[in-house]
Amino acid sequence: MFAQIYSIQSEEEALACISAGADRIGVLVGEPGGRYPCAVTAENCRRIFAAIGDRAVKVLISVKETEEEIIAETIRLKPDILHLCAEYRGSPEFRRKLKEAAPDVLLMEAVGVVDESAVEDAVYRASYADLLILDSVSKTVPGIGAAGITHDWAIDRKIKESVPVPVVLAGGLGPENVTEAIAAVHPDGVDSLTRTSVKENGILVRKDIDKVKEFCAKVHACEE
Repeated sequence: MFAQIYSIQSEEEALACISAGADRIGVLVGEPGGRYPCAVTAENCRRIFAAIGDRAVKVLISVKETEEEIIAETIRLKPDILHLCAEYRGSPEFRRKLKEAAPDVLLMEAVGVVDESAVEDAVYRASYADLLILDSVSKTVPGIGAAGITHDWAIDRKIKESVPVPVVLAGGLGPENVTEAIAAVHPDGVDSLTRTSVKENGILVRKDIDKVKEFCAKVHACEE
């Protein structure tokens, strides 16, 4: 069971989260202050990934809109995992091209869990993706994720039982509910963004390292 922490904005924050127990670190590359919370520049992401090294799994959250841009960004930044969650959705053909361009990078596709139709969507995406992240859908943030709310974990459990690839559970998870979520779904890993972050004036500004530590401790306790 691994703990994945999103969205990191500096080298210092990444290392603090790893020290707090994070196994995977996610960085969203986009326009800072733009449509997506906690976005950083590509150069900032490069520095963060360099600081992480092999201390944790590096996840690139790409919100580029074209296949060419996404693959070029992946080649340049060298993540361990590419996470697609915005307007561009993957396909078997995209997976083939990514494998040719960056053979060591795994593809993680987001599944927006709104209703039972998510099961069919997950089964399709699991036919070509290396792993899935099951997340809530925000009314204000484009794409899938960063909603800060939970969804129906019973649907997640159906997905987990229906796909042959690892499943990451996300969506409104924090120290207060992650143990219950793991018991309900039995995912391979869990992800936290909003509930392990500090919010000021309605904006996520930085990670709350104490909450990250508590979250990761509860996740890893489920391995025992």
